[in-house]
Amino acid sequence: MPVPPLPRLGLGCAPLGNLYRAMPDATAAAVTAAALDLGCGYLDTAPHYGLGLSEERLGRALAGRPRSSYVLSTKVGRRLRPLAPGERTDGQGFVDTPARAREWDFTADGIRATLEGSLERLGTDDVDIVYLHDVEDHLPEVYATGFPALAALRDEGLVGAIGFGMNDSGVLARLVADLDVDVVLCAGRWTLLERTAYDDLLPVCAERSTAVVVGGVYNSGLLADPRPGAPYNYAAAPPELVRRALDIAAVCAEFGVPLRAAALRFPFGHPSVVSAVVGAASPEEVRDNAALFTYEIPDGLWSALVERGLLDEDIPLPAPV
Repeated sequence: MPVPPLPRLGLGCAPLGNLYRAMPDATAAAVTAAALDLGCGYLDTAPHYGLGLSEERLGRALAGRPRSSYVLSTKVGRRLRPLAPGERTDGQGFVDTPARAREWDFTADGIRATLEGSLERLGTDDVDIVYLHDVEDHLPEVYATGFPALAALRDEGLVGAIGFGMNDSGVLARLVADLDVDVVLCAGRWTLLERTAYDDLLPVCAERSTAVVVGGVYNSGLLADPRPGAPYNYAAAPPELVRRALDIAAVCAEFGVPLRAAALRFPFGHPSVVSAVVGAASPEEVRDNAALFTYEIPDGLWSALVERGLLDEDIPLPAPV
């Protein structure tokens, strides 16, 4: 099914699930409202995010808004259930979450039940995109039942476009080559610091006309605030990558461009990229991201990064917005 038109800048809703730190309900509502007001009306969530909390908060924030005013995606693969007696919540990076547990479930009934749970939490009858989430260690089940079950829901008209969301661009490339995938969400592998997806995923997406949504444009934070100890791929960044990020930031400064503005724009140099989703912990961060996304970037910046060996010569460079 064709991917619906997506705003080029969307909102990643993991922070609404209390990723790493608690967010008040009012802030979650304000973050969502700011994204919609600024035209960043592609909202990406998942049951994994806060064990359903992100979906619940998003559903409350969207209540009363016209369904046509935003594009919504969620994910399947992890099914939520109530905690068993004596069982403790495993937040997996999310704090102050509901008393639920995650279970991998790629059966047809499990995929359907997972989606139904998401629809209930979101307070909607449909979602525009459904991704199979972080399935790189479960490929036999994905091929045998998970993707066929999701494709059946697409064929029934119960979901719109379908695909996969994960960090591993090589696995995404294999799945796109093998299956009828409408869209993928690739996090962290196509950034100012990483070209991995350019070498494996993006060529097959171009060949198969598969849309690409990028996440992790700041590589967990290193491209937002490059410094020793900054996070990269959810751990402390290696010194050589810190140095490279600082060098890129210095070139950006020469052109009067914030590093984050360049990081946000960079992935759109490839024609398969249709949107970028970025998380935000406050309405101010939403507004900041929106302003950075429209920042005027001289072509000379990209050329300078190539000339100084900070971008490879074969990398496609972004056009002006």
